[in-house]
Amino acid sequence: MNNIAQQPHIAQDSATRALRARIDPEVRTGLDAMLAVTGPGGFRNYTLSQRRTMYEDNNAAALAATPIDSSIAYSDEFIPGHLGESIRVRTYRPVDESSVFRPAILYIHGGGLNHGSIETDERQAAPLTQIVTGGAVVVSVGYRLAPEHTHPTPVEDCFAALVWLWNNASRLGIDRERIAVYGGSAGGGLAAAVALMARDRIGPPIAFQVLLYPMLDDRNATPSSREIVDIGIWDCDLNIEAWRYLLGETSETATDTGEAQVSAYAAPARALDLSGLPPTYLDVGELDLFRDEDIIFANLLMAAGVPVEMHVYPGGIHAGELLAPAAALSTRINGYRRDALSRALAQQ
Repeated sequence: MNNIAQQPHIAQDSATRALRARIDPEVRTGLDAMLAVTGPGGFRNYTLSQRRTMYEDNNAAALAATPIDSSIAYSDEFIPGHLGESIRVRTYRPVDESSVFRPAILYIHGGGLNHGSIETDERQAAPLTQIVTGGAVVVSVGYRLAPEHTHPTPVEDCFAALVWLWNNASRLGIDRERIAVYGGSAGGGLAAAVALMARDRIGPPIAFQVLLYPMLDDRNATPSSREIVDIGIWDCDLNIEAWRYLLGETSETATDTGEAQVSAYAAPARALDLSGLPPTYLDVGELDLFRDEDIIFANLLMAAGVPVEMHVYPGGIHAGELLAPAAALSTRINGYRRDALSRALAQQ
């Protein structure tokens, strides 16, 4: 009887080992280094409060070890967010005092919509100032987090930052015709939602959107969302928890068809019309639970007439390029991203 009772657990361990064996070897080394700190299961072992502290501390240590380039200047401002309440934005720019109007990137950090900050993503955001010849202005948004702030606060904060960027373009030295939104994971989902809002509200026009393994679908119904359950970086149970934090009671509210009453501004995968959105760059790892929802979204964008550059990386996992930045796969991923953004924002 004991052997029979243990069989499901044995099968799960076998599936996990098989999944791990498919991860790019260099990336797997980076993942193992993280798990050596967190323990098996990764961040699932910790409360949200503990995860927030660990995330901030780990990124602060990494930034201290590799500070941003001294040629990049930054400043913080407080601006009106959702319902006029104050949020913080950080503007990065080249140190030189050139009077040229530069392209702008609205940077939206990741963290499952419930952790992360301007500081945790500084290593990713600040270097984007050097993405084009002559430099770019990067505005990183300190949107408010769930569960303290449920939908629509996070996305409305991000949209408010886009409007602020547009209204202050002259002061910031921004070329209004070259504005991109950029985000990874939860930030990618928010970037996609901001683009939908800008289209629907006739808001500031967005020239390009960069969606890195974006978090798009609250339903967790795709094969990859059920397959990628035990890698240790961002797994199914953390994703389900994150959507519950964001949506609150809405996540439990069903219609006659059993579908939750969820806005496309919360979960862009629910959008019925993707026409008129900006050209898009989207990438995701083969072993990322967001793989299938991202592929579906890219296909729907193309079907709606939106130009899309899509990459799916064999052996790639969620945020693998951050866990193993020196890996050959990470170099390739970052190179394609830089190239696509540079081409999109280059002076015509």
